[in-house]
Amino acid sequence: MEIIHFLLEFLKDPLTTLEGFLDTYDTLTYGILFLVIFVETGFIVMPLLPGDSLLFAVGLLAATTGKLALSIIIPLLILAALLGDNLNYFVGRKFSAFIKSKDKILFLKREYIEQTEEFYEKHGAKAIILARFMPIVRTIAPFVAGAGSMNYGKYILNCFLGAVLWVTSITSLGYFLGNNAFVKDNFEKVVLAIVFISVAPMLWGLIKVKLLKK
Repeated sequence: MEIIHFLLEFLKDPLTTLEGFLDTYDTLTYGILFLVIFVETGFIVMPLLPGDSLLFAVGLLAATTGKLALSIIIPLLILAALLGDNLNYFVGRKFSAFIKSKDKILFLKREYIEQTEEFYEKHGAKAIILARFMPIVRTIAPFVAGAGSMNYGKYILNCFLGAVLWVTSITSLGYFLGNNAFVKDNFEKVVLAIVFISVAPMLWGLIKVKLLKK
């Protein structure tokens, strides 16, 4: 229940919530952050959990409070992202035949898997790494990669690179901007800007598809 309460409060006021959680639970916060990132990347039904905003807030508080150590939190959250992705990939692979036998299961259509296979084939490593920086897409992409029977060796290498780049870059960004007065006073706006930048490539891709259909 504490995790659910934390997530609900975090969505309303990320910085204050995480700071309060740190004050109350101290080092237990590391485990909670690990679980949030693991679930966000590992459970296809949980794509709306905080990802980018959480990493940025973690970096900022590591800089301003000293209660979170980057030397611990970055490797820990990279591991959480990797484990989540692997769970998602193998669940997709396990049920790939069943999924492909159906036209649609919940929001996942067979054509999405086929299109993603083509996208991965065309763009290769770049597609796996870029997906990591796109909210919602990073939760769905490992599942679809598994369901599409992408070679695991190719997948895990680029999955690792993507996890390292994602966690390190956004957490470090929060850390180095942590003592900037504008960032602290406008945290929500800064996070929204980061999320917008993350989804911009996906939005541009959708716009291009719409334009080509005209």
